[in-house]
Amino acid sequence: AEQRRAKLIWVNYPNNPTGAVVGLDFYEKAVAFCRENDMLLASDNPYCEVTFDGYVAPSALQVPDAKDVTLEFVSLSKSHNMAGWRLGAAVGSAKAVETLLKIKSNIDSGHFNAIYMAGVHALDSTPQSWIDERNQTYQRRRNQLIEALPHIGLAADTPKASLYIWAKPTKMSASQYVEEALTEANVSLAPGDAYGPGGTDYVRFSVGVTDEEFAQALDQLKAWYAAKYA
Repeated sequence: AEQRRAKLIWVNYPNNPTGAVVGLDFYEKAVAFCRENDMLLASDNPYCEVTFDGYVAPSALQVPDAKDVTLEFVSLSKSHNMAGWRLGAAVGSAKAVETLLKIKSNIDSGHFNAIYMAGVHALDSTPQSWIDERNQTYQRRRNQLIEALPHIGLAADTPKASLYIWAKPTKMSASQYVEEALTEANVSLAPGDAYGPGGTDYVRFSVGVTDEEFAQALDQLKAWYAAKYA
């Protein structure tokens, strides 16, 4: 009964906060399900360009005829380092885009034109080599953190995309870990329960800080953990 009442499925891969990824087969199943049940598949895909280890993030719109039942969202915030500019796009079902435009045009207005112009320039002029080099920087920080996990009391899977590492403390609750990391190691982490009850046992790291800040944070966490728990 609940399935029949649902109008929309919202998915987010590569995922924030967990870094989880999917293959095209996931979207094939999701598109088929939405078509069978007269639902809209909303694919939140801002991290599609932020990938590691050769992984290529698929788009739901790669599924044949997916655009009839799919609306995909992308953002220049992540793909082109334009965080805070709130510039992106919704692509897919013409009916869904038209409906979204009606709602948006009554809720808020557009960006300052220079932001649109900057976005056009970013899309037209940014070579894939720049994106690859930027991702290598993120991947290097990811590897540093994964290597450090045993020394700071955490365990995590190695993510293939996104800006995040979703880690589980091994000797204490996540809330205690976040509190002590902040007050004793001076490192601010996102508590997993901020993302819902499923995140209660986890903390989220971001690799979106400078190399210097990232290294300093890891050093401070290692010193705190070694002194108190090792």
